[in-house]
Order: sequence, then structure tokens, then C-alpha cells
Amino acid sequence: MRLLLDTHAFLWWVADDEALTVRARAAIADPANECLVSAASAWEIAIKASIGKLTLARDARRFLPEELAANGFEPLPVTVTHSARVAGLPFHHRDPFDRLLAAQALEERVAIVSADAVFGKYGVKRVW
Repeated sequence: MRLLLDTHAFLWWVADDEALTVRARAAIADPANECLVSAASAWEIAIKASIGKLTLARDARRFLPEELAANGFEPLPVTVTHSARVAGLPFHHRDPFDRLLAAQALEERVAIVSADAVFGKYGVKRVW
């Protein structure tokens, strides 16, 4: 199965945070699953780190690529098709990053690993 990690799921995985559920942790750890991290999540992490809302173990320019590689996660670029899909989404969620993740999950036909139940309102399969 292909899984798109929500930003918090990625960060909780990297930090081995107990906030990540047993089911989510098992899905990410399963070598049969391909785990994707969106460029939108990388952008969100970089913004939050730069304004002091998030503390990373090292500079975001190193943290992101190193953690993707160390965990075997694949980057998911943001395409024009992903971006355009956002226009057709209902406003279940006002967060622009989460709206883009929902659009990517729909376009790529992947499940999302997220604590945020609102993804289900978009018709996205959620693993949590």
C-alpha cells in the first residue's frame, strides 16, 4: 500500500513520539508499504522552523533530506494537477497544507497517515 504521511505523522515517526498510534506506526514500519512525504509537508516544516513554532534537531535543509533517506521515505512533489485539485475541494478544512495533502492523496489514490479525521470528509482513506 502507498501511504502519504501527514506532516505531524512524519515528525512523530522521526521523533519516536508516542502520539503516533500503534496502527499508524505498524503501517509506516511495514516494508510492504511505500511511505511518501509531500513537498507541502517539507514546506510546512521549513516555515514553522523558521518562525520558531517548531524546533528541529538540525537545520531544515539537512533534517528533511536526511530523515527521508534514513527512513526510506519517498518525496512526493507538488504538481500542477495536485494544486488544481484543491480548487474543487469543499472547505472541510481551512489549513492550506492539509487541503493540498488531501488533493495529493486523492490524485495519487493513496491513504493518508494522520490523526486528523477531516481527511475522511474528502473521501481520503485514513490510517490511524
